[in-house]
Amino acid sequence: MDAAQLAEAFALFSRASEELSTAYNALQGQVVQLTERLTVLMGALPAGVVVLDRAGVAVQVNRAAETLFGTGLAGRVWREASQDLQATETPGEMTLELADGARRLAVSETALESGDERILLIHDVTETHRMRLTAERNERLAAMGEMVAGLAHQLRTPLAAALLYTGNLRQPELGPAERAKVADRAIERLRYLERLIRDMLLFARGDSLGRQYFGVCDLAAELTHTLEPLARARQLEFHSRCDCGELELYGDRKALGGALTNLLENAIQATEAGGTVSCEVVPESGVHAGVRFIVRDSGRGIAPELQERLFEPFFTTRAEGTGLGLAIARGVARGHGGDIVLESVPGQGSTFTLSLPLLRGETAISSGTEAS
Repeated sequence: MDAAQLAEAFALFSRASEELSTAYNALQGQVVQLTERLTVLMGALPAGVVVLDRAGVAVQVNRAAETLFGTGLAGRVWREASQDLQATETPGEMTLELADGARRLAVSETALESGDERILLIHDVTETHRMRLTAERNERLAAMGEMVAGLAHQLRTPLAAALLYTGNLRQPELGPAERAKVADRAIERLRYLERLIRDMLLFARGDSLGRQYFGVCDLAAELTHTLEPLARARQLEFHSRCDCGELELYGDRKALGGALTNLLENAIQATEAGGTVSCEVVPESGVHAGVRFIVRDSGRGIAPELQERLFEPFFTTRAEGTGLGLAIARGVARGHGGDIVLESVPGQGSTFTLSLPLLRGETAISSGTEAS
């Protein structure tokens, strides 16, 4: 290569270097612009933003996050900074006590494609939660208003029967045996009234009174201990299985136990002698982690046109039913973030599945227990 060619090659290299330098400077300017815009955007966001590195240290936070967790949040380990967060009955929602009162926060997490960092998005949903509770209460009150006419009938019939029986007690010609029989019938009607009023109050209240951690298999064993003798008395086979091991739920154990007892009692009532009733508890992992309580019976099944109405207040197919049991059970399930689903074919039995989500931090252990 002669001198002229070398000079031309150097000239081309110099032009390419200048173009690359100009492009690099332009890119640097764009990066600065984007960084400024991102900083302004993060500062203006009403939601808290926390960027965590692989070690779980907050490497970047916005003003909303510092308002919730303090100005020294950047550089702190998130596990330590968030230790005041308390789980709620709703998956993904936590409570945080601040100087101006408790706040309810929705916390979501997204990992970057590189896998080096995670972004936490923290929404203050306190007012939204209050409005949701108010809306749910208003819906219950509206339902109560619609039930007034039906309630009058529900109360009048057993009350009239109780008055009739107690009036008969005044007849002097009744012997001790007849008098005791009439008194028992009056007491039976009054107890029915008491049960009806109790169920009405549970339905009207709707929310749970107290929440705690409890073992899922412990609850399943308690249900078996309570319901198996009732099934045996009706000449039914009763099977129970829990595959949850040491898994614990956070909720109102008494309310959940009452809802499941109602489902099992209905299954027993709907099954003829020689049939089977079972309660199976199955954990679910993954994105939709939770627990399913599956109540099956080999009874007569439920007609399609009646299946959805079963959850309506005061609707019942049993002479001695109050018509509130399933409505209360579904309310309890939804109050814990879950629901109840019915599958039934006439003549082939029914399956009620009460599903509950797991709160963050709850993990299933796969050693189960079985009883029959």
